[in-house]
Amino acid sequence: MGISDQGGAFRVERPYLKAYPQGVRWELEFPEVPFYQALFEQAAKHPERTALIFMGKRVSYGELVDLIDRFGAALQRRYGIQKGDRVGIILPNSPQNVIATVACQRIGAIPVQFNPLYVAREIAYQVKDSGCRIMITLDLFWQKVREAGGVEAYIWTGAQDYLNFPLNILYRLKAKPPRIPPSEATHFMELLRESPQGIQIAPVNPREDVAVLLYTGGTTGVSKGVMLTHFNLTSNVTQIREWLQIGDEHHTTLAVLPMFHSYGFTAAVGMGLSCGFTLILVPRFDPGDLLKTIAKYRPSVFPGVPTMYIGLLNHPDIHKYDLRSIKLCVTGAAAMPVDLLRRFEQVTGATIMEGYGLTETSPVTHANPRFGKRIPGSVGLPYPGTDVRIVDLETGEDLPPGGEGEILIRGPQVMKGYWNRPEETAEVLKDGWLYTGDIGRMDDEGYLYIVDRKKDMIIAGGFNIYPREIDEVLYQHPAVLEACAVGVPDAYRGETVKAFVVLKPGAQATEQEILEFCRERLAAYKRPRSVEFLPELPKSTVGKVLRRVLAEQERSKMEQKQKAAVAD
Repeated sequence: MGISDQGGAFRVERPYLKAYPQGVRWELEFPEVPFYQALFEQAAKHPERTALIFMGKRVSYGELVDLIDRFGAALQRRYGIQKGDRVGIILPNSPQNVIATVACQRIGAIPVQFNPLYVAREIAYQVKDSGCRIMITLDLFWQKVREAGGVEAYIWTGAQDYLNFPLNILYRLKAKPPRIPPSEATHFMELLRESPQGIQIAPVNPREDVAVLLYTGGTTGVSKGVMLTHFNLTSNVTQIREWLQIGDEHHTTLAVLPMFHSYGFTAAVGMGLSCGFTLILVPRFDPGDLLKTIAKYRPSVFPGVPTMYIGLLNHPDIHKYDLRSIKLCVTGAAAMPVDLLRRFEQVTGATIMEGYGLTETSPVTHANPRFGKRIPGSVGLPYPGTDVRIVDLETGEDLPPGGEGEILIRGPQVMKGYWNRPEETAEVLKDGWLYTGDIGRMDDEGYLYIVDRKKDMIIAGGFNIYPREIDEVLYQHPAVLEACAVGVPDAYRGETVKAFVVLKPGAQATEQEILEFCRERLAAYKRPRSVEFLPELPKSTVGKVLRRVLAEQERSKMEQKQKAAVAD
């Protein structure tokens, strides 16, 4: 695919338009409105409809918007939160997360989503980088959030706050949440009870005002805040809705993808509430529990990642549950094995649409059609209003169909930039194009295939893991001279982390000691699962550790083991 310069203006060739599914428009009008507007419109039309289901508790659309504005008023009155202030949210998928996030947007504050798996060190970094004024946390996370510090005030909530009797009592007995002194943090429910609707709704410039700050390390190591505007998010929901040809259909969505991840934030929660769907909020993925949830609530839409589908398919009790309510699955964040895709479709009768995106694109840019030609192994065609180029890694020249190069994206869903990082923003946003760092190819019809990653980011179970951060933790161990973390193939997670370590002369350490050291300093999904000790690490002529060489060696070992197993 190429581009041509016509009087100084680039014309992008769009082979994908010839393959566009019937009824889907590539050219769309993207509304310049606040991201929350569609939710409030749905509440006005269907106030009695169930918006959220959380562990048996139901919240209607009318109740939800009332709670949102009550909480927004409390943030303004109690804490003086103003437009542009950042508010940290470290909560699982829950009504409280939805309420807090949208309340921030209504008053012009910027919600900053935190990964609940983070340890205190990681929380502290993100608090400082984003400049959060206050933190909203689950009671079970209180100790590490308090240890991280860095904010003016804390608000706490518990899962029991939105559980029906007797589950709320049983939760307290089983989970044993800590008692948080009123002098240190205010209870979420107290703020809702004391706040009449006195919210001052902030004016919104949809193209400029940031609607959420989501953190990603991309491929460069240090975690960066991605600024997604109201226009970015509204555009991506508009694109998803057009691509799926939703119309006025009503669906029940299984929202198990976490809200701190752009995929869960936009494609599950944002999309669902904008369309008036009913969301089943799942706080954590557990295959057995999820099978029960599907059988009980009969969701029709299930956005997920391959790890989730694998977990369900491999559960010994899957045959006991009827999963055929599921009609539509959209998968991303990691490659979907073709045989897995077909098996899941056979079990559920659903259509699985493999797609592609990044946090920097709100996140979705591509997907296979719901109605039309689907190619297993491809991530499909570009969304409406989205342009794509494949350029040579060395020259930057556009490549013909089949050529492998860096994927460039242009569209209304492309981020405003990285928070307080103008230089890094300039490196990836050039002349309106986002340089993704991913390597891919397009066929003659415009279907995209992901080939590799330009850098060394590891994707395990849909989580982005930045090996340099793991390296830095390993280097803190007193016995470690050199360290290098790589992604190695894993049947369940897609990839998992392996650490290669060179010990200092005379020093001793066991694999278990290294793993325990990492356990105390890294979130669970980032921790190495194995450690190999080497006399030295492979390096370039200038002394740079060749991470890719180690990764390729591991993949080669895995392939040899698989061949040997087949031969036996």
